[in-house]
Amino acid sequence: MQKYEKLKDAIGQSSVLTDDEKTQSVKHIEEWITEDRAFGLIYDELVEVSEAFKEIFKELGLV
Repeated sequence: MQKYEKLKDAIGQSSVLTDDEKTQSVKHIEEWITEDRAFGLIYDELVEVSEAFKEIFKELGLV
């Protein structure tokens, strides 16, 4: 759960994501937490929302 919270915080603080991308991304994360999806799937699907997630994950040390 700590990875998810860290990621949600980073999304909220991002200056490269639009408000819509932030909202969509957090919504997906909350759904994935509920569904207990694998972390790798989260990465792949968020990168589809925005390439900026590659850098966000890297900066957080999650990849």
